[in-house]
Amino acid sequence: MAGLLSKIFGKNDKKSELIIDDLVEDVIIGLLEKGNFLLSYEIKIDDSKGTVDIELFGEDEEILKERDGQMLDAIQLFMTRVLQHQLPETRVSITVDCDGYREQANESLIKLADKLKNIALKKQKSVYFRALPPKDRKVIHQYLAEDGRVKSHSVGDGLYKKIKIYPNRQESEKASKPAE
Repeated sequence: MAGLLSKIFGKNDKKSELIIDDLVEDVIIGLLEKGNFLLSYEIKIDDSKGTVDIELFGEDEEILKERDGQMLDAIQLFMTRVLQHQLPETRVSITVDCDGYREQANESLIKLADKLKNIALKKQKSVYFRALPPKDRKVIHQYLAEDGRVKSHSVGDGLYKKIKIYPNRQESEKASKPAE
């Protein structure tokens, strides 16, 4: 019985970068074939950082980017789950991208966060960012953490939460006090 289960679920042996590369490539090829995608791929593995970057390109790029990149997210989640299942002892971070989509999406989030930050500072009141998934909220919180004049935190229940951006009272008090 153990032999059958190991064939289905994989063995827990130590795997090398070569095995990860082969596994990732096999899964990507299978996904592209089963989905009838007209796409090619490039896999970059950085063993020192524990990252796998997969770049997809080809005729069906637009399908991957539709609906705020949900297909990219789905492929990335699937790849992560496969690696977690096949190589449970190995910590690997997987990123699936297409034509710089993720960087462009992050830049547009940061632009909007900057605009809302300036409004919060100008009016000295809280402002709210629309409900976002965790990965997008992380980008905004990290960006806003670099500016000591504002603070932010997630508000709401469930997966999609709003972000509250508000002036840091301690910083504004320091600025308003005259130098002694």
